[in-house]
Amino acid sequence: MDASLSTLTNCEQLSLSTNCIEKITNLNGLKKLKILSLGRNNIRLLTGLEAVGDTLEQLWISYNQLEKLNGIQWLKSLRVLYMSNNLVKDWSQFMRLVELPCLDDLVFVGNPLEEKHSAEGTWMDEATKRLPGLRKLDAIPVIKQEGEDGEA
Repeated sequence: MDASLSTLTNCEQLSLSTNCIEKITNLNGLKKLKILSLGRNNIRLLTGLEAVGDTLEQLWISYNQLEKLNGIQWLKSLRVLYMSNNLVKDWSQFMRLVELPCLDDLVFVGNPLEEKHSAEGTWMDEATKRLPGLRKLDAIPVIKQEGEDGEA
């Protein structure tokens, strides 16, 4: 990602999909960035997101090479995470999403973890149990059972 990106100080939405990007860099100057689209690249790591951690509300990062979610914890304002068709295969990585206090819309379909548990018929239950704040999972509204939201 080019260093000239840091000059886009008033940019709120940035789409860099389908660009063969391998590394997230040079976001320092993007002080108002709310939506970042990096789908269909070659990104393997979520490093470099610290610079937009306070403002970023949506991250679209489907069709990349993500196995691990280290670095996701910086995104304290993130509400929407579209990360379908990546390589996340275990619950320990999925559980890093717990560190996102505002996350309520997640698309995770096409990751080995989702595929395995969908085949077993347990995906929705297992994922929403681990992330009780979700309102939508894989474009499907999450139905809360009575008493699940902490109310009697």
